[in-house]
Order: sequence, then C-alpha cells, then structure tokens
Amino acid sequence: MIRVAAVGDIHMGADSQGLLRPAFDTLPDCADLLLLAGDLTRHGTPEEARVVAAELAGLAVPVVAVLGNHDHHDERPDEVTAILADAGVRVLEGRSTVLDVDGTRVGVAGTKGFGGGFAGRCGSEFGEPLMKEFVRYTRRCADGLRTGLEDLAEQGCAVRIALTHFSPVPDTLAGEPLEIYPFLGSYLLAEAMDSAGADLAVHGHAHAGTEHGMTGGGVRVRNVAQPVIRRAFNVYHLHAQDRATPVHSSAAPAAG
Repeated sequence: MIRVAAVGDIHMGADSQGLLRPAFDTLPDCADLLLLAGDLTRHGTPEEARVVAAELAGLAVPVVAVLGNHDHHDERPDEVTAILADAGVRVLEGRSTVLDVDGTRVGVAGTKGFGGGFAGRCGSEFGEPLMKEFVRYTRRCADGLRTGLEDLAEQGCAVRIALTHFSPVPDTLAGEPLEIYPFLGSYLLAEAMDSAGADLAVHGHAHAGTEHGMTGGGVRVRNVAQPVIRRAFNVYHLHAQDRATPVHSSAAPAAG
C-alpha cells in the first residue's frame, strides 16, 4: 500500500514561517510522499518561496510539487522553482519523476494546467489570436501531462499519479460559481489522464469546491486545496497495479 499525502493552496507569505512544519514533521508516521498541488505562495516572489522551502527542507519523505497561478504572479516561476529545488522539492511542469517506496516504483507526472472549461461549455482554438493561445496553452499543458504519464508506464511504475493545480473535471468544482468554471480547469487535462492512464489525480485551485470527483475514464480525482480539506494535508491509500479506490485518512489540522 502506498500512502500519498497531498495539499494545495497553502499560500505562504512572510508571516507563515513555521506554520506547517510541525504537521509536516509527522509525515513519516502516516505517508510515503508529499504532493503539493500549486499556489504554494501568495504572489510568487522569491522571498515567499524561501518561506515555503524552509517548511519543506529536510523532510523525511520525498516532496513533489507543481506551481499554481499565484506562484506565477510575480513572473519569476523559474526562480521560485529553483528555490524549492534547492530545498529538495521536485517541481514538475510537463515532466514526471519516479520514487522508490519500499521497492515499489511510484510515478508522478505534473503540470500546472490552465483553464478553458469542460465538455459542452469550453473554449476553442477559434477567433482572435489571444483566444487561440489561451486554449493552445492549456493543450500544451495537457500534452505534457499525457507524455509524462506515458513515460511512467514505460518505466514500469506500479502506481501513477497525475498532479495538477487546475482541475481536470467539474465534479470537484461544485460549490464554486458556475461562471468561473472555465477559469478553474479544463477537460483537456482529464482527456490526458484517461488516454495515458493514472491511479489518482490530485489538484487544487478551487477553494470553494469539493474534494471528490472522477474523470470520464474512471480516474479518481481529489481536490486538495487547503480551504477544501481544512487541514495540513490529506492522506490517500493506493494499492499497486490495481487502480485502487483512494481512501483519505485524517492528518494533522493546519495551524491558524
């Protein structure tokens, strides 16, 4: 059994130092890895990234992350990524990584993703150049996710996880205003997961959404935005090679 801890939208700033570290220090007792589903900072500044890095440095479990829209706000995502990488965090964008968990190969493919909407109510590559680029950017993110998941299959991973910031399905957006669904995710991400295969999909971004969802192809989706799960992280249990149903267990509540 693989124990996957996950959280997104922790939105750390200068006043967040030490807020999550006590909970993260308990991870070896309940989880084999930690996934961070984007929006790790408030404004994407290097200073905020260093606060996040301090919370994560030296953890006893591997940490894999994607960035979110907040982490891009200061237009320095490469600096944010480098700071997190220096703390040992594997930051993915259109890439994948393989972890060894007690002899089991666990693969994580990640992308921030982007908006565009969902089947029947989505943007298309038609009209003005800006609209075309909006959808094409989402498609490039989805293509990177698909390639990452396919690479993990070729590497013989017994468990494959899709990690995004934006949502692949509307299910986990329930509670958000319908008018902003197109800005919270895209069906292209779900298509990539269903095409390549995954055992679990984890995302954030939808603060007023709900936790549980599923792609049309049967991939379980979990919205782990901290305002949704209301704790420092949730833990999901996966069994190798059987596309098991993830079941979350309680973890330490977030301070504050």
